[in-house]
Amino acid sequence: MMGELWSQMGSLMATIVFMYTIFERFFPAHLRDRVQAYVQKFTNHFNPYIQITFPEFSGERLKRSEAYTAIQTYLSANSSQRAKRLKAEVVKDSQTPLVLSMDDNEEITDEFEGVKVWWSANKLSSNPQRYNPFSYYAPSDEKRFYKLTFHKRYRSLITMSYIKHVLEEGKEIEMRNRQLKLYTNNPSSGWYGYKQSKWSHIVFEHPATFKTLAMDQNKKEDILKDLVKFKKGRDYYAKIGKAWKRGYLLYGPPGTGKSTMIAAIANFMNYDVYDLELTAVKDNTELRKLLIETPSKAIIVIEDIDCSLDLTGQRKKGKEEGEDEEPKDPMRRNEEESNKSSKVTLSGLLNFIDGIWSACGGERIIIFTKNYVEKLDPALIRRGRMDKHIEMSYCGYEAFKVLAKNYLDVKSHSLFPTIEELLGETNMAPADVAENLMPKSVDDDVETCLLKLIKALEGAKEEKARKKAEEEEARLKEEKEKAKSTQRVDENKEKIGEDVKENGFH
Repeated sequence: MMGELWSQMGSLMATIVFMYTIFERFFPAHLRDRVQAYVQKFTNHFNPYIQITFPEFSGERLKRSEAYTAIQTYLSANSSQRAKRLKAEVVKDSQTPLVLSMDDNEEITDEFEGVKVWWSANKLSSNPQRYNPFSYYAPSDEKRFYKLTFHKRYRSLITMSYIKHVLEEGKEIEMRNRQLKLYTNNPSSGWYGYKQSKWSHIVFEHPATFKTLAMDQNKKEDILKDLVKFKKGRDYYAKIGKAWKRGYLLYGPPGTGKSTMIAAIANFMNYDVYDLELTAVKDNTELRKLLIETPSKAIIVIEDIDCSLDLTGQRKKGKEEGEDEEPKDPMRRNEEESNKSSKVTLSGLLNFIDGIWSACGGERIIIFTKNYVEKLDPALIRRGRMDKHIEMSYCGYEAFKVLAKNYLDVKSHSLFPTIEELLGETNMAPADVAENLMPKSVDDDVETCLLKLIKALEGAKEEKARKKAEEEEARLKEEKEKAKSTQRVDENKEKIGEDVKENGFH
């Protein structure tokens, strides 16, 4: 009985294959297309599922589709656990360079808000014999695409919400997995030519995090909340009509951790760092071009801005010089201007930070660092340009405990109270505290390093007391000299009065 059934099935399949071969070979192309269209319409009445394809290339294969790349990244997170056949690809500039994804003609399922969907990776080749050994890409007749299948009753949910979710999640995964980069601006002489660019970069591998940052815990939490609020603020900034950017001013004595703070922010936000060297920028026009070449999700840093260029009150300074000094010879003035290494002005920098050009990209953080607050024009650091001012101060006890955990892996010790007292009486930068805590040999244990720090703090305390005594002595000496000078003036006045009386003029 089963043998007869299989025999009939074999005859039926052979008949179907024969008829299909006759149809493909002898029917004209336009007639085949017409018949296939009618067959498709007929089967659609009985098929409750909808299919959407996402091709790998768009625009006549000139550019790889961003949607295809985002879907591939999204599916790679699920395919390594669900798919039976996988393919491995090496991805540049990624923390996970070996990425596993679905192999061709493989299918996996996904679920969104209780709705089940199917994803399949497909490859279509109309001329498999054609092969070009000199091409780095697949043959032009080979087309890859992802196919999404779902029930037609969920059309609105899938097309309006799910696909958007997949694309956004794919881009977010790609951002999380990529390697951060540290950029610096090239001189304008190298902007043109083959493979030249305005920025050059290296891989950013600084290990600093907010957990290892030597700073008061309350201040760290305040900064973290501000960063999280900014990262989620796309709609808010659009509502208030302001460019999606935020300015941070880091100021404090040398060695207080300003550069470490920048690295911690970059690692927390997962943003690339663009270290802008103002002295290498020729003029304001080049400054704007650099801004245009800076993408979103970036941190633009100008370190030691009080030392980069003379930006200390240029507007007022120019006016005062015009009033007090004689006009310079035009030829001499032009020669002096041409000899300047950079012609970036305060006005140009203000437009770079907060002008109309600052809105040419979103989700940017601009950070200034400097040692002395009073050295910059107030217009440069006002709220709205530098929105948050962060003082990087000398090492306190809370910061010391973080450093002790980082360098010595210790949370408490009998010497901690002594160190706490000394830190309250001295001004020592976190970098100096860290240097004293770092073991210098294999024989240095926790107590040895803490005693070394105590000795350094006591020395700093004595130095501070000595300087204070010298300053007090200088002040008293100055007061005595001033008192003597005043006394001599009074004596001279009395003597002049007596001379006037003796000469009979009184």
